Amino acid sequence: MTSGIGLPLLAAVALTGLAMAGPAQAQQAMTFFVTSVGKGNGADLGGIAGADAHCQALARAAGSTNTNWRAYLSTTEPGGAAGVDDLHSDSNNVTKQTALTEKGETVSGRGDAVNTHDILTGSDPQGLFSTAGGDTTCGNWTKSGEGSAIVGHHDRAGLKDTRHMNSWNSSHGSRGCSQDNLKASGGAGLIYCFAAN
Repeated sequence: MTSGIGLPLLAAVALTGLAMAGPAQAQQAMTFFVTSVGKGNGADLGGIAGADAHCQALARAAGSTNTNWRAYLSTTEPGGAAGVDDLHSDSNNVTKQTALTEKGETVSGRGDAVNTHDILTGSDPQGLFSTAGGDTTCGNWTKSGEGSAIVGHHDRAGLKDTRHMNSWNSSHGSRGCSQDNLKASGGAGLIYCFAAN
């Protein structure tokens, strides 16, 4: 995964502690969340900077005092991530019950009336820029029409019980980059956000 991020603290604390807290407690102690809303323009997030700003604004509105929120997105642009080993290990705890919004709410998934389990990442299972072929980041998160983005399933549920379909960060490509194309396969332009040091 490439972004302007430094995440020495994300891993286990973010993915285990948040799920056990109630919504009010989660707002103050959260270190990882799924956005409760997308930016409304499909996968055009305004690039990494726009996605980071979206994470920051939602966290601030939810009462977070952390001032360094980052989007978990891969890109072809220079930069780097560090300290995500635990997040990409077999012991990570991203599930429908733990991948809560900044408000401490559950994100709907497969089997719910409205499925929004496709979370934009652009990543392969190791959290690196996906080289699956073609555009896997909707033009580095600046396109809302043609293209595609790799998505993960926050609920770890897919059409089949396979490693990819159950991946939180690298399940499949989107049908396109527009809001309608994201919705068509179970998305809403949501992203993962984490508190960086």
